[in-house]
Amino acid sequence: MKKKSTLRLLKNDPWLAPYAPAIEGRHQHVLDKIGELCGRKGSLGDFADGHLYFGLHRSPRKWVLREWLPSAEKVFLVGDFNDWSESEAYALHPVGNSGNWEIKLPGKALKHGDLYKLRIYWKGGSGERIPAWCTRVVQDEQTKIFCAQVWAPEQPYEWKKKSFRPQKNPLLIYECHVGMSQDAEKVGTYNEFRENVLPRVIADGYNCLQIMAIQEHPYYGSFGYHVSSFFAPSSRFGTPEELKALIDEAHAHGMAVIMDLVHSHAVKNVTEGLGNLCGDPHQFFYQGQRREHPAWDSLCFDYGKNEVIHFLLSNCKYWLTEFHFDGFRFDGVTSMLYYSHGLGESFGGYADYYNGHQDDNAITYLTLANLLIHEVNPRAITIAEEVSGMPGLASPFKDGGYGFDYRLAMNIPDYWIKTIKEQSDENWKPSSIFWELTNRRTDEKTISYAESHDQALVGDKTLIFRLVDADMYWHFRKGDENDRAHRGIALHKMIRLATVATMGGGYLNFMGNEFGHPEWIDFPREGNGWSHKYARRQWNLVDNADLCYHYLGDFDKAMLSLIGAEKNFNKRPVTEIWHNDGDQILAFSRGDLVFVFNFSPVRSFEGYGFMVPEGAYDVVLNTDATIFGGNGLADDSVRHLTNFDPLLKRDGKGWLMLYLPARSAVVLRRSC
Repeated sequence: MKKKSTLRLLKNDPWLAPYAPAIEGRHQHVLDKIGELCGRKGSLGDFADGHLYFGLHRSPRKWVLREWLPSAEKVFLVGDFNDWSESEAYALHPVGNSGNWEIKLPGKALKHGDLYKLRIYWKGGSGERIPAWCTRVVQDEQTKIFCAQVWAPEQPYEWKKKSFRPQKNPLLIYECHVGMSQDAEKVGTYNEFRENVLPRVIADGYNCLQIMAIQEHPYYGSFGYHVSSFFAPSSRFGTPEELKALIDEAHAHGMAVIMDLVHSHAVKNVTEGLGNLCGDPHQFFYQGQRREHPAWDSLCFDYGKNEVIHFLLSNCKYWLTEFHFDGFRFDGVTSMLYYSHGLGESFGGYADYYNGHQDDNAITYLTLANLLIHEVNPRAITIAEEVSGMPGLASPFKDGGYGFDYRLAMNIPDYWIKTIKEQSDENWKPSSIFWELTNRRTDEKTISYAESHDQALVGDKTLIFRLVDADMYWHFRKGDENDRAHRGIALHKMIRLATVATMGGGYLNFMGNEFGHPEWIDFPREGNGWSHKYARRQWNLVDNADLCYHYLGDFDKAMLSLIGAEKNFNKRPVTEIWHNDGDQILAFSRGDLVFVFNFSPVRSFEGYGFMVPEGAYDVVLNTDATIFGGNGLADDSVRHLTNFDPLLKRDGKGWLMLYLPARSAVVLRRSC
């Protein structure tokens, strides 16, 4: 008789029963790998200390540099300190048969700010390379050449906030990019973000920064997704100490800081990256056709190699311990999970997750990464960018899952885009909206969002652009709005309110989208004359009281203030009260809050009623309020009392009768 599984993932979802062997096998694979990597008494935290051994390190009397270069035959350290010439005094030596190379130098041999590289010789070739474990890389403005840089300031950064506990209920994430965060047409800095943008984010009510493009990348226009130096914070934004100061300041105001972590692929560059570090193009990457990502023009890590696992796990621990990041949003998880990278897959049923087309090595790595991160910081936040719906991704490992805290609800922005593009306003169906916003596994937490940076890029459109288009340029001055502008302002608020109100763990917004930033993101490139015009954020628009942008920004702030003030908001179930697709009315509750939406573009309703718990209800937010660019058709000062219905006696419920203007939403709180 077959032994019954003890994994909660299988107990929670009986439809997974046919795939129990695969789920249990993956779970056991992780346990076996932990034993292989850590031994009987070791821990992942001890294993993931590679950054303390490899790379360049200074002690009081000497320097030590170590690299994993298994195919090298000769290695020299070259740089400013030796006129970039080879000499025996700067030769690295192999450490046994480990494939590691090492050099020890006296304390005066190098100084802070020196540039350096490794000149590596292998069978049939040679080249200058940036060490894989280096923590500082800079680019020469004239030659555009990247070099590693000795970074050892006399005074290490002194953290003001030495410990921090992220707030997770609810998690309100502000996705941002430091370089394009300023009004000026240039690359912004860590300091400018800390001084100019962070106060805005704090005031708006977000409690978590998600910073993109931190890991060094040679091409600015890659948005940080073609990483070359995984341990180096991008120097184009400033120094490591300035990044630490930004994080420290955020923590001082109760704001968690997570980073986009790119472990799904790496840039193909050879001289800046890991593509051919020492003569073996497969040192870090898969062999054959699996080496190159067919859609991203990048290289795919070989997660089956323990040395690669060591490199990537150490990278996770490095960012947590050295920079005090509170966690990560893992990029491109779908691409990691499947041999196909998810390209051309329909994922129409559970069989698609257990058909042998999954990369068990990558699944094991992701699970190990989550276990490590939460071992280093039990309060850490991990989010998976994953579109296939792989079961268990955001379930604890002990339950049979992969250990992420959250998964992105990537269906939601796609749904809003599809609705705006393909449905006339009269055909927006509340039943469909509610189902799409709440369609998630009950045993996994999600991050809901109406749009992210993906929708703001050239080639796509933000929601405000889809709703208003070019009229934003001509009819977004207060008093000069046309019908299209009024429609866009109204729906922009309603879409966001519906999305945040139904969240299953957290909510995300990309920098500037909260106030309807009018232009797409187009990084400097040859095709636009290397212009920064569209790689910035125009805060002057939302600051201008004569323009309509501040309506959207003010509403976003009021919306987050309401949600953020609700204790245990995420623990309150989303309970549907009423929907009527003909009337285009949707109502649902969450604790003592009642959310009511009228998506009809033309029909207002007087005395529209539905059954709710008896009591008094006060309006706490109204998208139609004049302060948010609405018409102000309802009197929000009126307290609404439920009416008892003797013919429909229901346990403690009565009729709540409301005036519902067209294309508006209202939130009420039960006060007694």
